[in-house]
Amino acid sequence: MSEAHPITILCLASYFKGGRFIEECKRLGCRVLLLTKENLAGEDWPWESIDESFRMHDLTKRPDIVYGVSYIARTQAIDRIVPLDDYDVETAAALREHLRVPGMGDTTVRHFRDKLAMRVQARDKGIPVPEFVPVINYDRLREFMKRVPPPWVFKPRSEAGAMGIKKVDSPEDLWRWLETVGDLQSFYVLEKYISGEVYHVDSIISEREVVFSIAHKYWQPPMDVAHGGGIFVTRTLPYESADALALQSLNRELLAALNMVRGVTHAEYIKDDDGRFFFLETAARVGGANIADLVEFAAGLNLWAEWAKIEVANALGAKYEWPSFRNDYAGILICLSRQEHPDLSAYQDPEVVWRMTKKHHAGLIVASRDHNRVDALLAAYRPRFEQDFVAVLPPLDKPE
Repeated sequence: MSEAHPITILCLASYFKGGRFIEECKRLGCRVLLLTKENLAGEDWPWESIDESFRMHDLTKRPDIVYGVSYIARTQAIDRIVPLDDYDVETAAALREHLRVPGMGDTTVRHFRDKLAMRVQARDKGIPVPEFVPVINYDRLREFMKRVPPPWVFKPRSEAGAMGIKKVDSPEDLWRWLETVGDLQSFYVLEKYISGEVYHVDSIISEREVVFSIAHKYWQPPMDVAHGGGIFVTRTLPYESADALALQSLNRELLAALNMVRGVTHAEYIKDDDGRFFFLETAARVGGANIADLVEFAAGLNLWAEWAKIEVANALGAKYEWPSFRNDYAGILICLSRQEHPDLSAYQDPEVVWRMTKKHHAGLIVASRDHNRVDALLAAYRPRFEQDFVAVLPPLDKPE
């Protein structure tokens, strides 16, 4: 990296996250630019690692974002554009295409943002997915509903997580929803509802090789938590368990099928009542809900920092050297809290390694070399969280 032109990385952030990515880029000698929303300018960003910051009212509106970043590029030689949030992934791809900056472009990024595109690509490559149909042609919708018994799941193609997802119990329910969404209905997909246990695999990919991945299991499906309220809980699977090994294998097949070249991914799978795994969805970014912290306490590496190393190594034409990692176990609990600043001091087991400090949220991480100890603590803490903290708000259909 020369003195005349250090690698310049533009970070897009529609939400306050990714501080470790920014810090690692700076530690590696990069020039770091942050483009975020106006209402996030007062957040506790790692300002000492940010060379310049820029603000816009909305990071998704085109051509405004293209004009804005092109204006920045007049005086900044941008080498890489990185989305810190799921809602920035497509925007980053469009900007890379426009400015001819290396990285994932529009076509591939659809495999990691568009729930229809990722399902079609996975299915066509032999990855098991729940039966689905695009919400486009009414005859095909009717055929699907005759052939596949309800319930079904009506999903926005490009929202994040469980945002905007509806469970549909009859054709009449679906037609009502289609009337509600109107001209936006082609931006949805209808899928067979599968009852089962939900898992996630978080991975690091370097030049198409999965160099690290770790499998976790949700205590209850995230959609149930998002729509019914309660406590978000996930924990590391035993590394040599049949489920973990099956998920690792399926995850490698999936990322190859979706043409992932480099970066980090968060993918979700479901195991049905017959023990079969199906791919649900994936994203080309670090998992939300403090999953990076969870992974760090289990494996000893930070996904944000490793992502930064991958981007910088590629920009320099160097090989990414992935770190060694350990095989410990961790679990996380998070819920909305009735208290603005919930008091977690009563949770004093030595395995408690992290406590959340976000307003109106209660959360902690437990870690141990013993998987059973982690499970026991989570089982003991869940009812206590229900009593001490849990608040329930209606689910959002769109981000605030």
